[in-house]
Amino acid sequence: MATTLSLIALLLRVYWFVLLARVIVEMIRSFSRQWRPSRRFALLFEPVFVLTDFVVKPLRRLIPPLRLGGVALDMSILVLFLGVWLLQGILLSLAGSM
Repeated sequence: MATTLSLIALLLRVYWFVLLARVIVEMIRSFSRQWRPSRRFALLFEPVFVLTDFVVKPLRRLIPPLRLGGVALDMSILVLFLGVWLLQGILLSLAGSM
């Protein structure tokens, strides 16, 4: 059972890095409005968006962006980062106590 929990925690860590890649790509797109990704770049990062969209899109409907003047901060990604991190910690502590 501890091995299973550790494996799930490892998968959550990988998902955390996939989320980080999505945030980096979205920040590049938001700060450089004229930037258009090359075909190779788009093909490389499409799996990142496919893996994260099914969680991010419903959260964006539930959690509105935080307006800071002319900028809107996407709080749903931050909540998802926190949730994945907490769930990973819980799983690791459960695996360690077995």
